[in-house]
Amino acid sequence: MIYYLVGLFDKVSYKYIELFQKSICEKYSLYSPTTDLPKLHITLEIITDPDLENLNVSLNDILLDYAEFEVELNGVICFDPPYKSVNLNIQNKGTVYELSKNINSILNSQGFVVREHIENWNLHISLANTNFADREWSDSEYLAACHLAKDESFPKTIRVSSIELWKPINNNDEMVVKKYTL
Repeated sequence: MIYYLVGLFDKVSYKYIELFQKSICEKYSLYSPTTDLPKLHITLEIITDPDLENLNVSLNDILLDYAEFEVELNGVICFDPPYKSVNLNIQNKGTVYELSKNINSILNSQGFVVREHIENWNLHISLANTNFADREWSDSEYLAACHLAKDESFPKTIRVSSIELWKPINNNDEMVVKKYTL
């Protein structure tokens, strides 16, 4: 199974980004009113078939040196079909970039299966995509949403306050495997 190590935001940052996420998803009816929107996050690492006990020990050791930190936003990045994803782009610098690279390097050296070519990875926050949506949006809707997002003004920084290990399901009660407080 694939697991995702993700950075989560403080309440102020989350609420601000969530307003725009809701706006896009409602405008294009990606979710029914009764469906929970995917939880906003930054994917720091993807780990395939780990021994969860050993992974937990490694992550506790790595994260020991980190406290809550700020992340600089760098506009919007859209991933074209088949993804059709509208995202906030994260500057590839600072603590979030260092943390992602450290996690990748250390876990790789310990024999965990992690992403290759991490330097080609764009850190981002997915606002809207069709992975867990109730329907797929059309190409024209995706392009319009991408242009709408690029016209929006976002704050320069947000705060990451915790890290979680997730299973790839859109059910908040079942997806969290482990929580790490910074």
